[in-house]
Amino acid sequence: MSSPPAANHPLDPDGHLYVFAYGSLIWRPGFAHAAMHPALLRGFHRRFCIWSRYYRGSPEAPGLVLGLDRGGACRGVAFRVPAAAAPAVLDYLDARENIGDEIVYARRLLPVRLLDEDRLVRAVAYVVDRGTAHYCRPAAEEAARAIARGMGQAGANRDYLLNTLSHLRALGVQDAGLDRIAALLPPAEAG
Repeated sequence: MSSPPAANHPLDPDGHLYVFAYGSLIWRPGFAHAAMHPALLRGFHRRFCIWSRYYRGSPEAPGLVLGLDRGGACRGVAFRVPAAAAPAVLDYLDARENIGDEIVYARRLLPVRLLDEDRLVRAVAYVVDRGTAHYCRPAAEEAARAIARGMGQAGANRDYLLNTLSHLRALGVQDAGLDRIAALLPPAEAG
């Protein structure tokens, strides 16, 4: 017997689950949603700050993935999910964001502004845990080198960066930090 979604899951007062996406969730959410809203999260920024030894790198050549790190603001999207689907979506996201014992993200409930409706909602966001051994703060040059060589179970680290940038641009979002790293990437090797 399942419990009522509102009792055990972080729903907004409007009765829906909102999920804030700032990286690959934008272009590959992996769950059904009723709507996608341009959104703004204050107090955190998008940053390549997590070493990836599985998804976008290997133990021998770690890549980098994005996290929400403290400070600043971040534009992304908020997915609206019906309450009935909330338990399955949260289970999926918890498994996707933290592989096994490698807990690098903390699931948080944060105020996010839906820019198309000009209202605040409570949204689930996965914030980097600065206490994890995977946390880092590489300079743009170091990040570009790691991203250029990173290849993991989910593919090339370069593709992760470029797909994220492409989708952010399609949303009208500029991210100077990601643009700088992309500009520093060496040309891709011909296959």
